[in-house]
Amino acid sequence: MKFLFASDSFKGTISSARTASLLAEAARDVFPECQWDFVEVADGGEGTVDAVIAAQKGERVWREVSGPLGASVSAFYGRIGKGQAVLEMASASGLPLLNEAERNPLRTSSYGTGELIRAALEDGCLSVAIAIGGSATNDGGMGCLRALGVRFFDGEGCELSGYGEDLERVQTIDCSGFHPLVAKARFTVMCDVTNPLTGPNGATYTFGKQKGADPEMLDRLERGMEHYRQVLENTFGIDVNTIPGTGAAGGLGAALLLFLKAELKSGIETVLDLIHFEERLDGVSVVVTGEGRTDWQSAFGKVVSGVGKRCQKQNIPVIALSGGLGPGAETLYQHGITSMMTTVNGPMALEEALEHAEELYLDAARRMFRMLQIGQNL
Repeated sequence: MKFLFASDSFKGTISSARTASLLAEAARDVFPECQWDFVEVADGGEGTVDAVIAAQKGERVWREVSGPLGASVSAFYGRIGKGQAVLEMASASGLPLLNEAERNPLRTSSYGTGELIRAALEDGCLSVAIAIGGSATNDGGMGCLRALGVRFFDGEGCELSGYGEDLERVQTIDCSGFHPLVAKARFTVMCDVTNPLTGPNGATYTFGKQKGADPEMLDRLERGMEHYRQVLENTFGIDVNTIPGTGAAGGLGAALLLFLKAELKSGIETVLDLIHFEERLDGVSVVVTGEGRTDWQSAFGKVVSGVGKRCQKQNIPVIALSGGLGPGAETLYQHGITSMMTTVNGPMALEEALEHAEELYLDAARRMFRMLQIGQNL
């Protein structure tokens, strides 16, 4: 019997790689002669680059770039093979780089993300995948684009810095200084939200509060973003509000789509493609996946459903071993998941479950493999 372990991280407790080592220990206890393999997976959010690097034996490339408030930060992208890069915008422009007191989307910029993209291009990577979750910015991607040579001007002809507060001021856009390698490269954006750029479900009102915006600031940013949307439509002849996902990362999704001609794709589907997941399924009897909590949202671009769908095509059963199950988890049965189990073994507080996460996971894994043993013997 051969197993493939492909779980997401249990955020804050168990990494994707650690789930594999615990599963391997449990599998050997029950099936001493079994074979197993594992692949780190992520859905385009935190850990995406590391998952792809691990699966493809890539490398981290570190660069000093501008953080969300301009101070220098160390960020990295992943280089895979020849000419391919994958990066997380959160590494350069993410919320974790700021404490709560520093969060202010009027003054944050995605400039560092553009610097990281530029670094990958200049290092010879002309196929670039960008995960855009976890941003600290609401600048419509202007900061990122400025790092790549685009210039934004107000009505007086003064060049803008590309902060969130500049959205309401931009009048014209000059792309004549665009970095020449941009035209030669192919960009993929890993985006699992469908929010438009503006409106009640747009970038500002959906994500602005977590980035530090108070109600007054939200209204100002939304007015600015609506103005920016009109400038983009006048420039490109496209209303980005008709395209799902353009509101991701404070409007960076719209910027990458229009200026870089990027393709917006599901994060998990992009990751599974990058790590050549189907090739890992050769000879596999059962796949084990999982995440911290599985519920109805797991069916929409998350690791569990992504893995399930790929295995379903090859008629390989998949077990989801997750920290907990929530409402709508049963919808995963329609997405290739054969069975689901939880790591908790009785009523307990969340804090207790987190504190004993590895112990509970290993115990649940042993129970899961013993159930598989019964099925094998029927």
